[in-house]
Amino acid sequence: MRNITQGIAIILSVALCAATTAYAAGNSPEHIKARIGKGDPVAGKVKSAMCQGCHGEKGMSDSPSFPRLSGQYAGYLKKQIIDFQKNLRNDPMMSGMAATITEKQDLLDITAYFASQDIMKGSGSGNALGKRVYIEGNDTGAYGCINCHGGEGKGKSANNYMFPIIGGQHRDYLIKQLTDLKKHERDNDPSGMMGDIASKLSAAEIEAVSEYLAAQ
Repeated sequence: MRNITQGIAIILSVALCAATTAYAAGNSPEHIKARIGKGDPVAGKVKSAMCQGCHGEKGMSDSPSFPRLSGQYAGYLKKQIIDFQKNLRNDPMMSGMAATITEKQDLLDITAYFASQDIMKGSGSGNALGKRVYIEGNDTGAYGCINCHGGEGKGKSANNYMFPIIGGQHRDYLIKQLTDLKKHERDNDPSGMMGDIASKLSAAEIEAVSEYLAAQ
């Protein structure tokens, strides 16, 4: 019995070490430099003052109504803001805020500032079903999320901003986005890929994978 307990402890220790190493690598100077794009994070800190009111000073918002932006790819954030400006995404508050960013350099600097922060990190115990769906997909044809969003949802690579960092994001925010994609109430994803995947997830699977990711 003692040997079994020791074995479990070793496995858990190795898994924790691997996750910690992956998280640390994402916050390396090289990774940060790659994901901030062409903007100036120092200037962006000042220019993003209004954004910080909802998303937090460093992009780690406390409210699930406002997504965490900390460590998110600048290129991804830039695309979302432009999509709000073009009404490809709609939100009563964010659409109005996006409209105030009229200068290209301001957009580059603001997104670079949030991208320069440590990658968002969640808390909680996770969810076994959610982890399985995230890694393996499901029987209805949904691909495993890990293929695009990387291990623990921390991104595929430092310069691939097409697929956002979602590990550590708010559970309720993820549920809302996946549900909106499933219902085609949000459709600004590349080639409709996420809408197709979300349509193959049940409500229970959406909740489970969101809970798993929120703990990463």
